[in-house]
Amino acid sequence: MLRVEGITASYGSVHALDDVSLKMGNQIVCLLGANGAGKSTTLNCISGIVHPKGGRIFFEDEDITGLAPEHVVKRGIVQVPEGREIFSSMTVGENILLGAYLRGDKSSVADDLASVLDYFPVLEQRLKQQAGTLSGGEQQMLAIGRALMSKPKLLMMDEPSLGLSPVLVDSLFEIIGRVHEAGVPILLVEQNASIALAFSEFGYILENGEMILNGESSVLSNNEAVREAYLGL
Repeated sequence: MLRVEGITASYGSVHALDDVSLKMGNQIVCLLGANGAGKSTTLNCISGIVHPKGGRIFFEDEDITGLAPEHVVKRGIVQVPEGREIFSSMTVGENILLGAYLRGDKSSVADDLASVLDYFPVLEQRLKQQAGTLSGGEQQMLAIGRALMSKPKLLMMDEPSLGLSPVLVDSLFEIIGRVHEAGVPILLVEQNASIALAFSEFGYILENGEMILNGESSVLSNNEAVREAYLGL
């Protein structure tokens, strides 16, 4: 479904990615690495937010390298950004419906809204509430719900557990699992390496902008270097 082939990227004179490649099908794949390793830049290159200086990105065998973000979304790739990036002064309902802004099948939007509220019942109680008044966990639910309204063929998530309590993290990942079971592949950037590896089927590890290791998540979990560097074992 997704193939990233040898992309490089920079922010001005700062080199962010060097010959990064990955591929995935209908799976949950995690992307791990320390802060500044290039994880978010990888997602942003796929989303069209950052244009790679080299390499190619293919989605469903179409070369999408350098497409504008709105055209990437139209093809079915949707990103839940780090920090949620909700519209604080708008209502919860308005935020959710913005996810369907580019859709042409407006008749089925109501059905998808019902599905999102089934995943996140707390949001149904707050549809008319200003989004900025939600708790951190509720804002993360809102960001995911908004993304789901785009009917993603691939959902990319950047640090969904950041700043959440362990109880909320467990609840959130249970819902993410349900989304995947409904047929949505997920590319996951997650600071909690333990839960990311337990939750995913395959993993990639970035270090200083380079892909240094990949494999089945169960194998990576038992890799001594991974256990020491990322799992604290």
